[in-house]
Amino acid sequence: MTQIDTTTPVATPVQGSLLVVGVGAAQGLGAAIARRFGQGGFPVVIAGRNAPKLEETRAQLQAEGITVASVVGDGANASDAQRFVAAAQALAPLAVAVHNAGSNRPAPFLEVSAEHYESHWREHALGGFHLAQAALPVLVARGGGSLIFTGASGSLRGKANFAPFAAAKAALRATSQSIAREFGPQRVHVGHVIIDGGIEGERLLSRRPQLKDERGPDGLLNIDAIAQAYWILHHQHRSAWTLELDLRPWSETF
Repeated sequence: MTQIDTTTPVATPVQGSLLVVGVGAAQGLGAAIARRFGQGGFPVVIAGRNAPKLEETRAQLQAEGITVASVVGDGANASDAQRFVAAAQALAPLAVAVHNAGSNRPAPFLEVSAEHYESHWREHALGGFHLAQAALPVLVARGGGSLIFTGASGSLRGKANFAPFAAAKAALRATSQSIAREFGPQRVHVGHVIIDGGIEGERLLSRRPQLKDERGPDGLLNIDAIAQAYWILHHQHRSAWTLELDLRPWSETF
């Protein structure tokens, strides 16, 4: 029987750079993922559409001693996705690419316009598609790496008033499954992380500041704890790769 040294994770040939697409506030999941990998020695590229927030986050990460660059753009555009990957490659060979788009605008179904529905699909499903098409060739050429997609409860089930979001996230999940089967044998670890609960970050708490007290201790997902799960996912031994990981607070009902 083959003996595995679990003290030295086998993930990719040589440590390279991390790209996170879908980064906003410094107290958000995208920034937390960048921070965790940066603390682990990865040079980091963060990408997003909100230039002021992105620059604020970049400056904070840099002040923490992380090698970081930022690129403003829309991941739903193929040319922007290519620019994101090129920026990461400029720091070090791309090792990990994360698609972290997460916005949601709930609405009663009969009030949902075609534009509203399509905008969700573009951000989540099409954005994930473009990042995968831009990142996979360089990951394969490098000899391996990780491509990780951030999912949500809506990836598995459509809640009332969440039709556009659930449809888009379900499409992203199916895409990740297909990519995993095609590129796993080429040493690319594709992972889909379902965030099944509220995230204790700026986006949620700026809208509902009382929620943290309502949910109680650890009733919301801690952003650094989520980021640690991404770190572990990337460093899994290839004989036991996780395709899908679901995360939720200990007190969550499901």
